[in-house]
Amino acid sequence: MCCCRALSRTLIRTVHVSVAPSAPTPVQVPTQADLLGFVRRTAADTALIASLPLDPEGRTWVRLEGPGGSEAWLIGWPPGTGTGWHDHADSVGAFLTAQGELKENSLAARLPTDGWKTLELTDGVDRERRLPAGRGRSFGRHHVHEVLNESTEEHAISVHAYYPPLPQIRRYSRTGPVLRLEQVERPEDWQ
Repeated sequence: MCCCRALSRTLIRTVHVSVAPSAPTPVQVPTQADLLGFVRRTAADTALIASLPLDPEGRTWVRLEGPGGSEAWLIGWPPGTGTGWHDHADSVGAFLTAQGELKENSLAARLPTDGWKTLELTDGVDRERRLPAGRGRSFGRHHVHEVLNESTEEHAISVHAYYPPLPQIRRYSRTGPVLRLEQVERPEDWQ
């Protein structure tokens, strides 16, 4: 649940999302495209999106049943909230804004996964995406980013999916070009 781990106000419940039935097939590992399709279909479920309780002071979330054993979340973002810089370790993922607008800042560089505490980033690795309602993206392993609701007035709601279920999240601080590993969270830290 990339965007919600270190919050004081939380709501967690599992919601089973119905997707059009298909012929039984062997369970396959979901791809980034599968995860993006799932978050797109889920975000189009207006009743589900409207059911998320919104808190004016902190993010809220509901765990969803994702495809092929993936971890999925519906997340509410009050105005002015964000995740801070982080990655999802060995998981691939996708997210899509269902309501409002989110901004994603990311790095277009693969970072070493172990053996460092501080890195100086080179020029040209920063990327920025605006994701209004209906827009989303998928990403690969070790994708470093932060997600923000920069609105001063509107909540945003998004749908996220990760496979495999998040083994860990690395959290970073950033000052100019310097990225510093601050902590590593594991599932037992947020469940």
